[in-house]
Amino acid sequence: MEIVYRSIVMFLFLFIIVKILGKKQIKNLTLYDYVISITLGSIAADAILSLEDPLADGVIALVVFGLLGYLISLLSYNSHTVEEIMDGEPLVLFENDNFNYKNLEDAKFSIAKLLEFCRLKGCFDINELDCAILEPSGDVSILLKENSQPITSNDLKDDVQKYIKKQTLNFEIIVDGILNEKELKKAKKSKTWLNKFLKDNKKKIEEIALLSVDENNKTTLFIKESNN
Repeated sequence: MEIVYRSIVMFLFLFIIVKILGKKQIKNLTLYDYVISITLGSIAADAILSLEDPLADGVIALVVFGLLGYLISLLSYNSHTVEEIMDGEPLVLFENDNFNYKNLEDAKFSIAKLLEFCRLKGCFDINELDCAILEPSGDVSILLKENSQPITSNDLKDDVQKYIKKQTLNFEIIVDGILNEKELKKAKKSKTWLNKFLKDNKKKIEEIALLSVDENNKTTLFIKESNN
């Protein structure tokens, strides 16, 4: 009966901690999220089965580790630097008709594995691939070349349409009020351009939820909702 009691107690505490840490689909878990989940489960299992140890010790360990996980998540949410340290950055594995061997080696990601991900995303011919990016979650995002992209219903609405719009990469220059200078450089934009854009729109960086620029220089701007 003591195991049943311990199981119920640990289930309740795990439920509360998971609710505090927030929801994430398994496929979207980063390495850090995965380690947190495994460790919490291990602590709970040990507390349930170690009948000779006080249950309170397991509860305390579970709560402390859960609070540490929540604190790190909070810091990651408010700091782009902490988020990069904990979750890592996206890595370009393929672009300009060639593999990025350095990034593949850094990520310990084989070409065979990359090709597998491409097939799962519907790209069976590497010659159709324009770009592949390894996301912090471990998933791979792909972008097909213009002539290999599928036609959508929107493409067929206009009978006199003479071309299919090209899907392009978006460079996320500002996210949640934080400037990403690497993305600014990738977008081939200068700080002078950014300052002029902000001045023209009468906005400050911290007021912007998202500012992105695609390869066709199309700018997308979302302003943070006011709490007033």
